[in-house]
Amino acid sequence: MTTSEKKRTITQQIDTEWCKGCGICVHFCPKDVLELDRHGKAVAARPDDCIACMLCELRCPDLAIQIIKEDDNER
Repeated sequence: MTTSEKKRTITQQIDTEWCKGCGICVHFCPKDVLELDRHGKAVAARPDDCIACMLCELRCPDLAIQIIKEDDNER
């Protein structure tokens, strides 16, 4: 398997206790992965579309989002 063929698993870990529902993460996500739920908290509505650009994690003022990347060979 070459470097370009490696599979990557991306997980969006969102702490809803810390999330104040400002929507900054939703606005900055280039793939529209995130949405605000009926309680106004961020959720990964389309997690498979995530490209791990980390914009949501970097922009979240409450540090409520963490993007976890794992390559198949790391498991």
